[in-house]
Amino acid sequence: MGEFELIRRHFQRAGVPAPASVVLGIGDDCALLQPSPGHQIAVSTDMLVEGRHFFPGVDPEALGHKALAVNLSDLAAMGARPLGFTLALALPEADEAWLGAFARGLFALAGAHACPLVGGDTTRGPLNICITVMGELRPGQAMRRGAAQAGDDLYLSGRTGEARLALELLRGTGWALAALGGDALARHPELRQRLERPTPRNPLGGLLGVLTGAVHAAIDLSDGLAGDLGHILQASAVGAEIALAELPVAPALQRLPEAQRLECLLAGGDDYELLFTAAPIARAAIDAVAQACGTPVTRIGRITQAPGLRVVDASGRAVPVPQRGFDHFA
Repeated sequence: MGEFELIRRHFQRAGVPAPASVVLGIGDDCALLQPSPGHQIAVSTDMLVEGRHFFPGVDPEALGHKALAVNLSDLAAMGARPLGFTLALALPEADEAWLGAFARGLFALAGAHACPLVGGDTTRGPLNICITVMGELRPGQAMRRGAAQAGDDLYLSGRTGEARLALELLRGTGWALAALGGDALARHPELRQRLERPTPRNPLGGLLGVLTGAVHAAIDLSDGLAGDLGHILQASAVGAEIALAELPVAPALQRLPEAQRLECLLAGGDDYELLFTAAPIARAAIDAVAQACGTPVTRIGRITQAPGLRVVDASGRAVPVPQRGFDHFA
Protein backbone atom coordinates (compact mmCIF):
# COMPACT_ATOMS: atom_id res chain seq x y z
CA MET A 1 0.00 0.00 0.00
CA GLY A 2 1.54 3.30 -1.14
CA GLU A 3 1.33 6.66 0.62
CA PHE A 4 -1.62 8.02 -1.36
CA GLU A 5 -3.55 4.77 -1.13
CA LEU A 6 -2.92 4.82 2.65
CA ILE A 7 -4.41 8.31 2.88
CA ARG A 8 -7.35 7.48 0.64
CA ARG A 9 -8.18 4.26 2.46
CA HIS A 10 -7.85 5.41 6.05
CA PHE A 11 -8.10 9.19 6.21
CA GLN A 12 -10.35 10.39 3.36
CA ARG A 13 -13.94 9.99 4.48
CA ALA A 14 -16.11 9.68 1.38
CA GLY A 15 -19.77 10.35 2.02
CA VAL A 16 -19.21 12.24 5.28
CA PRO A 17 -20.45 15.80 4.71
CA ALA A 18 -18.05 18.57 5.71
CA PRO A 19 -19.32 21.38 7.95
CA ALA A 20 -19.89 24.79 6.38
CA SER A 21 -16.62 26.04 7.87
CA VAL A 22 -14.61 23.69 5.60
CA VAL A 23 -14.56 25.24 2.14
CA LEU A 24 -11.91 22.81 0.85
CA GLY A 25 -10.62 19.77 2.72
CA ILE A 26 -8.25 16.90 1.90
CA GLY A 27 -6.92 16.64 -1.64
CA ASP A 28 -5.34 20.01 -2.48
CA ASP A 29 -2.15 21.83 -1.46
CA CYS A 30 -3.98 23.65 1.35
CA ALA A 31 -7.28 23.32 3.12
CA LEU A 32 -9.58 26.34 3.11
CA LEU A 33 -11.52 27.19 6.26
CA GLN A 34 -14.16 29.89 6.64
CA PRO A 35 -14.64 31.09 10.23
CA SER A 36 -17.96 32.54 11.30
CA PRO A 37 -18.31 36.31 10.71
CA GLY A 38 -16.70 38.36 13.44
CA HIS A 39 -14.60 35.49 14.83
CA GLN A 40 -10.87 34.90 15.32
CA ILE A 41 -8.96 31.69 14.56
CA ALA A 42 -7.35 29.76 17.45
CA VAL A 43 -4.55 27.34 16.48
CA SER A 44 -2.66 24.75 18.55
CA THR A 45 -0.17 21.96 17.73
CA ASP A 46 0.83 18.91 19.77
CA MET A 47 3.21 16.07 18.97
CA LEU A 48 3.14 12.52 20.36
CA VAL A 49 6.34 10.49 20.01
CA GLU A 50 6.54 6.75 20.66
CA GLY A 51 8.63 6.00 23.72
CA ARG A 52 8.28 9.57 24.98
CA HIS A 53 4.53 10.22 25.12
CA PHE A 54 3.20 6.67 24.83
CA PHE A 55 4.43 3.11 25.26
CA PRO A 56 5.35 1.03 22.20
CA GLY A 57 2.49 -1.34 21.49
CA VAL A 58 -0.23 0.87 22.99
CA ASP A 59 -3.75 0.25 21.66
CA PRO A 60 -3.80 2.21 18.35
CA GLU A 61 -7.49 3.09 18.72
CA ALA A 62 -6.77 4.69 22.10
CA LEU A 63 -3.75 6.44 20.58
CA GLY A 64 -5.89 7.92 17.80
CA HIS A 65 -8.28 9.24 20.44
CA LYS A 66 -5.54 10.74 22.61
CA ALA A 67 -3.68 12.34 19.71
CA LEU A 68 -6.69 14.51 18.94
CA ALA A 69 -7.90 14.86 22.54
CA VAL A 70 -4.76 16.68 23.71
CA ASN A 71 -5.23 19.25 20.95
CA LEU A 72 -8.95 19.71 21.53
CA SER A 73 -8.08 20.32 25.19
CA ASP A 74 -6.02 23.38 24.17
CA LEU A 75 -9.04 24.80 22.34
CA ALA A 76 -11.18 24.14 25.42
CA ALA A 77 -8.78 26.16 27.58
CA MET A 78 -9.23 29.17 25.29
CA GLY A 79 -13.00 28.76 24.97
CA ALA A 80 -12.74 28.13 21.21
CA ARG A 81 -15.11 26.04 19.10
CA PRO A 82 -13.31 23.39 16.95
CA LEU A 83 -13.24 23.94 13.19
CA GLY A 84 -10.89 21.22 11.91
CA PHE A 85 -7.45 19.65 12.21
CA THR A 86 -4.47 18.43 10.21
CA LEU A 87 -2.51 15.24 10.84
CA ALA A 88 1.19 14.64 10.18
CA LEU A 89 1.98 10.96 10.68
CA ALA A 90 5.35 9.19 10.55
CA LEU A 91 5.05 5.39 10.38
CA PRO A 92 7.72 2.67 10.44
CA GLU A 93 5.47 0.68 8.06
CA ALA A 94 2.00 0.83 6.54
CA ASP A 95 0.30 -1.64 8.88
CA GLU A 96 -3.30 -2.01 7.69
CA ALA A 97 -4.74 -3.24 11.00
CA TRP A 98 -2.91 -0.58 13.04
CA LEU A 99 -4.03 2.22 10.72
CA GLY A 100 -7.63 1.05 10.76
CA ALA A 101 -7.77 1.06 14.57
CA PHE A 102 -5.92 4.39 14.85
CA ALA A 103 -8.33 6.02 12.38
CA ARG A 104 -11.36 4.66 14.28
CA GLY A 105 -10.23 6.26 17.53
CA LEU A 106 -9.28 9.49 15.78
CA PHE A 107 -12.53 9.91 13.84
CA ALA A 108 -14.80 8.85 16.70
CA LEU A 109 -13.55 11.78 18.77
CA ALA A 110 -13.43 14.11 15.76
CA GLY A 111 -17.06 13.33 15.00
CA ALA A 112 -18.12 13.86 18.60
CA HIS A 113 -16.66 17.39 18.50
CA ALA A 114 -17.56 18.30 14.89
CA CYS A 115 -13.86 18.70 14.10
CA PRO A 116 -13.06 17.20 10.67
CA LEU A 117 -9.65 16.19 9.34
CA VAL A 118 -8.82 18.71 6.58
CA GLY A 119 -5.27 17.73 5.53
CA GLY A 120 -1.83 16.62 6.60
CA ASP A 121 1.13 14.49 5.58
CA THR A 122 2.49 10.95 5.93
CA THR A 123 6.05 9.66 5.80
CA ARG A 124 8.13 6.65 6.78
CA GLY A 125 10.00 6.94 10.06
CA PRO A 126 9.78 6.28 13.81
CA LEU A 127 6.17 6.47 14.99
CA ASN A 128 5.35 10.14 15.50
CA ILE A 129 1.95 11.85 15.45
CA CYS A 130 1.61 15.61 15.08
CA ILE A 131 -1.80 17.27 15.00
CA THR A 132 -2.63 20.93 14.45
CA VAL A 133 -6.14 21.90 15.47
CA MET A 134 -8.01 25.06 14.53
CA GLY A 135 -10.95 26.66 16.26
CA GLU A 136 -12.84 29.93 16.38
CA LEU A 137 -13.97 32.38 19.02
CA ARG A 138 -15.17 35.96 19.25
CA PRO A 139 -12.60 38.73 19.84
CA GLY A 140 -12.07 39.33 23.55
CA GLN A 141 -13.54 35.95 24.49
CA ALA A 142 -10.29 33.98 24.90
CA MET A 143 -9.49 32.85 28.45
CA ARG A 144 -5.82 33.84 28.44
CA ARG A 145 -3.21 32.79 30.98
CA GLY A 146 -2.35 36.38 31.78
CA ALA A 147 -5.85 37.44 32.85
CA ALA A 148 -6.07 36.07 36.42
CA GLN A 149 -6.89 38.65 39.09
CA ALA A 150 -6.19 38.74 42.83
CA GLY A 151 -9.36 37.68 44.62
CA ASP A 152 -10.44 35.25 41.88
CA ASP A 153 -11.65 31.79 42.80
CA LEU A 154 -9.55 28.91 41.42
CA TYR A 155 -11.48 26.06 39.81
CA LEU A 156 -10.61 22.56 38.56
CA SER A 157 -12.67 20.37 36.28
CA GLY A 158 -12.74 16.65 37.02
CA ARG A 159 -9.83 15.17 39.00
CA THR A 160 -6.07 15.01 38.67
CA GLY A 161 -3.58 12.25 39.37
CA GLU A 162 -5.18 9.14 37.88
CA ALA A 163 -3.20 9.28 34.63
CA ARG A 164 0.07 9.58 36.56
CA LEU A 165 -0.83 6.63 38.78
CA ALA A 166 -1.65 4.53 35.70
CA LEU A 167 1.70 5.47 34.19
CA GLU A 168 3.58 4.35 37.32
CA LEU A 169 1.66 1.08 37.42
CA LEU A 170 2.51 0.41 33.77
CA ARG A 171 6.15 1.19 34.53
CA GLY A 172 6.08 -1.22 37.47
CA THR A 173 7.09 1.48 39.94
CA GLY A 174 7.55 0.01 43.41
CA TRP A 175 5.47 2.44 45.47
CA ALA A 176 2.50 2.14 43.10
CA LEU A 177 2.58 -1.66 43.10
CA ALA A 178 3.06 -1.80 46.88
CA ALA A 179 0.02 0.41 47.47
CA LEU A 180 -2.36 -1.10 44.92
CA GLY A 181 -0.99 -4.51 43.90
CA GLY A 182 0.08 -5.95 40.58
CA ASP A 183 -3.50 -6.35 39.34
CA ALA A 184 -4.41 -2.72 40.05
CA LEU A 185 -5.10 -1.76 36.43
CA ALA A 186 -7.49 -4.70 36.07
CA ARG A 187 -9.33 -3.67 39.25
CA HIS A 188 -9.21 0.05 38.39
CA PRO A 189 -9.71 0.26 34.60
CA GLU A 190 -10.59 3.95 34.98
CA LEU A 191 -6.91 4.69 35.66
CA ARG A 192 -5.75 3.44 32.28
CA GLN A 193 -8.73 5.10 30.65
CA ARG A 194 -7.64 8.46 32.08
CA LEU A 195 -4.11 7.98 30.75
CA GLU A 196 -4.91 6.63 27.29
CA ARG A 197 -8.35 8.13 26.54
CA PRO A 198 -8.53 11.55 28.26
CA THR A 199 -11.75 13.54 27.92
CA PRO A 200 -11.21 17.00 26.42
CA ARG A 201 -13.44 19.50 28.22
CA ASN A 202 -14.63 21.42 25.16
CA PRO A 203 -18.30 21.72 26.16
CA LEU A 204 -17.20 23.26 29.46
CA GLY A 205 -14.59 25.51 27.83
CA GLY A 206 -17.08 26.78 25.27
CA LEU A 207 -19.62 27.74 27.92
CA LEU A 208 -16.98 29.33 30.16
CA GLY A 209 -15.82 31.39 27.19
CA VAL A 210 -19.21 33.08 27.11
CA LEU A 211 -18.60 34.19 30.71
CA THR A 212 -15.29 35.93 29.99
CA GLY A 213 -16.41 39.05 31.83
CA ALA A 214 -16.23 36.99 35.03
CA VAL A 215 -14.15 33.95 34.04
CA HIS A 216 -10.68 35.33 33.56
CA ALA A 217 -7.76 32.92 32.98
CA ALA A 218 -7.61 29.24 32.04
CA ILE A 219 -5.14 26.52 31.13
CA ASP A 220 -5.42 22.84 30.29
CA LEU A 221 -3.48 20.51 32.56
CA SER A 222 -0.94 18.57 30.54
CA ASP A 223 2.18 18.84 32.72
CA GLY A 224 0.77 18.79 36.27
CA LEU A 225 -1.58 21.03 38.24
CA ALA A 226 1.07 22.96 40.17
CA GLY A 227 3.37 23.43 37.18
CA ASP A 228 0.61 24.51 34.81
CA LEU A 229 -0.89 26.82 37.43
CA GLY A 230 2.57 28.37 37.63
CA HIS A 231 2.19 29.50 34.00
CA ILE A 232 -0.97 31.42 34.93
CA LEU A 233 0.67 32.93 38.01
CA GLN A 234 3.72 34.07 36.08
CA ALA A 235 1.74 35.48 33.16
CA SER A 236 -0.70 37.29 35.46
CA ALA A 237 1.88 38.42 38.07
CA VAL A 238 -0.19 36.99 40.93
CA GLY A 239 -0.01 34.10 43.40
CA ALA A 240 -2.38 31.35 44.47
CA GLU A 241 -3.44 29.32 47.48
CA ILE A 242 -4.80 25.79 47.06
CA ALA A 243 -6.87 24.17 49.81
CA LEU A 244 -5.66 20.58 49.83
CA ALA A 245 -8.85 19.37 51.49
CA GLU A 246 -10.88 20.67 48.53
CA LEU A 247 -8.95 18.75 45.86
CA PRO A 248 -11.07 15.86 44.55
CA VAL A 249 -9.21 12.56 45.02
CA ALA A 250 -9.99 9.34 43.14
CA PRO A 251 -10.51 6.25 45.34
CA ALA A 252 -7.36 4.57 44.01
CA LEU A 253 -5.22 7.58 44.95
CA GLN A 254 -6.55 7.55 48.50
CA ARG A 255 -4.61 4.33 49.06
CA LEU A 256 -1.26 5.92 48.27
CA PRO A 257 1.24 7.21 50.84
CA GLU A 258 0.83 10.97 51.27
CA ALA A 259 3.99 11.98 49.41
CA GLN A 260 3.09 9.92 46.34
CA ARG A 261 -0.54 11.03 46.46
CA LEU A 262 0.53 14.68 46.42
CA GLU A 263 2.97 13.96 43.60
CA CYS A 264 0.15 12.49 41.50
CA LEU A 265 -2.39 15.19 42.36
CA LEU A 266 -0.14 18.22 41.94
CA ALA A 267 2.62 17.19 39.54
CA GLY A 268 1.25 14.17 37.72
CA GLY A 269 0.56 15.43 34.21
CA ASP A 270 -1.56 14.00 31.37
CA ASP A 271 -4.79 15.04 33.13
CA TYR A 272 -6.21 17.30 30.37
CA GLU A 273 -8.59 18.94 32.81
CA LEU A 274 -9.28 22.68 32.85
CA LEU A 275 -7.90 24.92 35.57
CA PHE A 276 -9.47 28.39 35.54
CA THR A 277 -9.99 31.51 37.62
CA ALA A 278 -13.16 33.54 38.03
CA ALA A 279 -14.56 36.37 40.11
CA PRO A 280 -16.52 35.16 43.18
CA ILE A 281 -19.64 36.80 41.76
CA ALA A 282 -19.66 34.09 39.05
CA ARG A 283 -20.04 31.11 41.41
CA ALA A 284 -23.70 30.47 40.64
CA ALA A 285 -23.12 30.85 36.88
CA ILE A 286 -20.19 28.43 36.97
CA ASP A 287 -22.23 25.86 38.89
CA ALA A 288 -24.95 26.17 36.24
CA VAL A 289 -22.44 25.79 33.39
CA ALA A 290 -20.90 22.70 35.01
CA GLN A 291 -24.31 21.13 35.42
CA ALA A 292 -25.34 22.02 31.86
CA CYS A 293 -22.37 20.20 30.31
CA GLY A 294 -22.24 17.34 32.83
CA THR A 295 -18.69 18.08 33.98
CA PRO A 296 -17.79 18.16 37.68
CA VAL A 297 -16.13 21.44 38.66
CA THR A 298 -14.56 22.10 42.08
CA ARG A 299 -13.45 25.36 43.67
CA ILE A 300 -10.00 24.43 45.01
CA GLY A 301 -8.51 27.75 46.10
CA ARG A 302 -8.03 31.39 45.29
CA ILE A 303 -5.75 33.81 43.50
CA THR A 304 -3.68 36.05 45.77
CA GLN A 305 -1.85 39.34 45.37
CA ALA A 306 1.30 37.88 46.98
CA PRO A 307 3.35 35.93 44.42
CA GLY A 308 4.01 32.19 44.55
CA LEU A 309 1.93 29.07 45.12
CA ARG A 310 0.91 28.02 48.61
CA VAL A 311 -0.87 24.73 49.40
CA VAL A 312 -2.50 24.44 52.81
CA ASP A 313 -4.05 21.50 54.66
CA ALA A 314 -7.37 21.54 56.54
CA SER A 315 -5.79 23.28 59.51
CA GLY A 316 -4.27 26.03 57.35
CA ARG A 317 -0.72 24.65 57.61
CA ALA A 318 1.43 25.06 54.51
CA VAL A 319 2.28 21.74 52.84
CA PRO A 320 5.51 21.35 50.82
CA VAL A 321 4.57 20.17 47.34
CA PRO A 322 6.33 19.45 44.06
CA GLN A 323 5.80 22.47 41.82
CA ARG A 324 7.87 21.68 38.78
CA GLY A 325 5.81 20.78 35.72
CA PHE A 326 6.92 18.15 33.24
CA ASP A 327 9.78 19.35 31.03
CA HIS A 328 10.99 17.30 28.05
CA PHE A 329 14.51 18.68 28.35
CA ALA A 330 14.89 18.77 32.15
